[in-house]
Amino acid sequence: MIKKLSQTDTVSDLTQQYISQLKNTAFSGDIDISFATRIVTSTDNSIYQELPQAVIFPKSASDIQISSELANKNEFKKLTFGPRGGGTGTNGQSLTPGIVLDLSRHMRNILEINVEESWVKVETGVIKDQLNDFLKPYGFFFAPDLSTSNRATIGGMINTDASGQGSLVYGKTSDHVLSLDAVLIDGTQFSTQKMSLKNAKKIAEKDDTVGRLYNTVLNIGIDNRALILEKFPRLNRFLTGYDLENILNNELSEFDLGRVLTGSEGSLAVITHAKLNITPIANFKTLINIKYDSFDSALRNSPFLVQANATSVETVDSKVLNLAREDIIWHSVSNLITDVPGKNMQGLNMVEFNGETQEEIDSKVKSLCSRLDELIQNQQAGLIGYQLLTDKDDILKIYAMRKKSVGLLGKTASNKKPLAFAEDTAVPPEFLADYIQEFRTLLDGYELDYGMFGHVDAGVLHVRPALDMCDPEQEKLLRIISDEVVKLTAKYGGLMWGEHGKGYRSEYGPDFFGEELFLKLREIKTAFDPLNKLNPGKICTPTTNDFELVSVDSQKRSWFDKEIPINIKTSFENAMNCNGNGLCFNYDEKSPMCPSYKVTGDRRYSPKGRASLMREWLRLQTKSGTDLIKTEQQINAKSTTISNIKTWFGKLNNTKEKSNGIYDFSHEVKESMEECLACKACTTACPINVDVPTFRSRFLNYYHGVYARPLKDYFVANIEKTAPLMSKLSLVINPILKMKLTKEIIKNHIGYIDTPLLSQPSLAKQVRSNYEFNFEALNNLNEVEKSKTVLIVQDPFTSFYEAELVVSLITLVEKLNLRPILLPFKPNGKPQHVKGFLKSFSATAKNSAQFLNQVSKLNIKMIGLDASLVMCYRDEYNSILKSERGDFEVLLAHEWLEHQKFPLVKNTNDKNFVLINHCTETTALPNTVNVWKNIFKQSDLDLKSVSTGCCGMAGTYGHEAKNINNSKALYDMSWKPVIENNQRHIILATGFSCRSQVKRFENFKPRHPIELLAEIL
Repeated sequence: MIKKLSQTDTVSDLTQQYISQLKNTAFSGDIDISFATRIVTSTDNSIYQELPQAVIFPKSASDIQISSELANKNEFKKLTFGPRGGGTGTNGQSLTPGIVLDLSRHMRNILEINVEESWVKVETGVIKDQLNDFLKPYGFFFAPDLSTSNRATIGGMINTDASGQGSLVYGKTSDHVLSLDAVLIDGTQFSTQKMSLKNAKKIAEKDDTVGRLYNTVLNIGIDNRALILEKFPRLNRFLTGYDLENILNNELSEFDLGRVLTGSEGSLAVITHAKLNITPIANFKTLINIKYDSFDSALRNSPFLVQANATSVETVDSKVLNLAREDIIWHSVSNLITDVPGKNMQGLNMVEFNGETQEEIDSKVKSLCSRLDELIQNQQAGLIGYQLLTDKDDILKIYAMRKKSVGLLGKTASNKKPLAFAEDTAVPPEFLADYIQEFRTLLDGYELDYGMFGHVDAGVLHVRPALDMCDPEQEKLLRIISDEVVKLTAKYGGLMWGEHGKGYRSEYGPDFFGEELFLKLREIKTAFDPLNKLNPGKICTPTTNDFELVSVDSQKRSWFDKEIPINIKTSFENAMNCNGNGLCFNYDEKSPMCPSYKVTGDRRYSPKGRASLMREWLRLQTKSGTDLIKTEQQINAKSTTISNIKTWFGKLNNTKEKSNGIYDFSHEVKESMEECLACKACTTACPINVDVPTFRSRFLNYYHGVYARPLKDYFVANIEKTAPLMSKLSLVINPILKMKLTKEIIKNHIGYIDTPLLSQPSLAKQVRSNYEFNFEALNNLNEVEKSKTVLIVQDPFTSFYEAELVVSLITLVEKLNLRPILLPFKPNGKPQHVKGFLKSFSATAKNSAQFLNQVSKLNIKMIGLDASLVMCYRDEYNSILKSERGDFEVLLAHEWLEHQKFPLVKNTNDKNFVLINHCTETTALPNTVNVWKNIFKQSDLDLKSVSTGCCGMAGTYGHEAKNINNSKALYDMSWKPVIENNQRHIILATGFSCRSQVKRFENFKPRHPIELLAEIL
């Protein structure tokens, strides 16, 4: 059976002493030394993995100052710290074997804005898109743009000196920093801002900590000016690291100490606040998608596009385009990047122009298009076509696809995954095509696949070779390729770190800086952090000791993954494939992924977090000698009464141990899985399609092979068996459910609240006998009669708790002059799957599939009302039953209705309605809203869709007493404003859970679109 897992990596005594003392200070933030949180924080968006000793989440600059002062005590001199923001870095900058200082959870406040002077002040945990959403009503934005903008923090952007699209015009993050507040590791607080050289020298004369910092940096900057200018290439993407060139202006009259902090990767100080300049939003934009017959053609044509005075020139290769075509995001851009008839599009350049007036950009666009037409006509430059976009929403869709392409590169079926380890090199743009040609020759020489995208206007292209890091020979290639790319980049006068910083590539620093200048960097590190306590080994080390730089060959995630057998990794690929891109940390509250993370801010409760925990659980189970595949078969196999009794007593004993506090890592994994709402948004919204509900169900199945289940799990799993029986007694049961005593008993002994009432009268009493299913009678119908018949597949929620909706569907079908037939209720099994009763679910699914396959022989359309159960037929049935699933098809109501003809409405005064779509449909079937709009349009009705996140109910999640606060918080986050801002009678909602949630908190129930149509047609 499955082993109980003791904590395999303990926290050091020194760390525990530090944490114990920190708790006795005025520190107000969170402190977490749990193995789960440390595992989740041990990775970022890189190939590396480093388990920290603890994670602390400060709430203010004061908390950082308190924790740093304590760390400066003699007894804690050996402790090291790593500041962390969004964890989106591709080079491991935020990874540390010490204590993580995570600023992303709490330090998210925007403090002040000055529109007249065009600046904003923020805490450094603020997310880039969060800031731009705040600035938009004022007509401004924070310019540096990133593909990870919906989860990257301002502090992370400052520490890596991030840039991105449009950097030719907007520059890098450091170009927009006006001042910084920071804390040294000894607790000293200081601020930086641009000042006259005279004033900087006055500060440098002071005999205190800050004075010594100014003195060191000033002297190095002035005394080595010629060497600095010689070594630092003249590129748009200037050096990330200690930016010695720009601490002084060209006239040597101004000084800014902050320039050594921007790009310092948390190795000098912890930045707490930033004052940033902000840029007016250009009112007019035009994007030209230019298509090429090869990626080389796209690269070689890019200088010509830059010369057209474009704001930005972005590029993607055919690999990225083809991955996007297979992703859910393609539906939003397919009409914006159409194929060229008879041509094979292998590269795409996206050229953007923007300005304050349309006239400002029209001449540029007209001139470029004229030249493009000429090239196409003459079949030159490999150019095969282009599309012009002026609608801002369309342009945003293109960039959303471009941003998601970063994650999509990890979505490959092979064990070889495109990896970021030498992929933000910067070379002069005029050399980029030749540089990339040699880069490709290098990779082709090792027969490697790769994907490419990037900012050709700045000479930065992200090249991600595909390697299997669990293969020792492939891992050796990473070092070989890294070294070769260093040589190649130097050959073309470029830099290894054009955008994403150094991190574990810091070892190449001495080669690029030269020994003399690199020593000056070390002197700066010594002045700020003499004991090498902040992000040690990144960028450089102090001169005071023989500290080592981190290496490209450092500990990688694959070192842990390779301990898991291949058959287990294959079986759990929906967890193993997570590449750390972190899209599940999306700041946008209206994004459906991931509600449990959005409401808690705890990364253990995110798809990435859960995938990390699952991988570690699989590894530890393997180390303990458990054969998980064999164990799963044993759990799901039929067993004798005697073995059941033995198993039951064993579970009770294990559960008793759990209640007595005996540690098992499985409990930490279980806690994370329990917070999942099983909404399945991650299965499509995640670029890698990490499928948490599926591996969650398998984990729960395993877990409860060791520990007894709570009563509430049996209550949920059997709802499809009990609901039909209770429905027959609704006249008796409903009054009992309304009683205060009953509610208390259900809450205290089962763990559920707000139990929904059964439909009264029941569906059986509302539906006439001529709607009943008779296989023989239907089989005798001719093909025309069958085409005018529809079979309604029942689900437990609408049939027994919302019978009026089923009746409305029957009514609507009849109003369309068609014949509805109600299939007998057959349990679907979705509740069993959610709670991890996989043995029971398999039996239920098999029984239901056999029935539906038999019905499908009638060749009559089958439709269902509840999206989560209908999608279960398509997803979970396929994975559980495989070939036994059969080929039956159940459509959602709207999928069938879109092919029907609707009459104009006659009996309604309202023509305008608002639709809030079920999150399951939003993510799995993104065209759902458009289908409903078209249906309504036929009847001369206008349907406006509103984007929301999860309502917080998600099946039974919102009914569990322990989840009520999170459930309400999720509802308040995105649903409540929509409900309050619209008249109730025009609000429509497709989800049963969603309608139930609104009823619970607003005391009214929105109608399903079908109810409205049945009423007014």
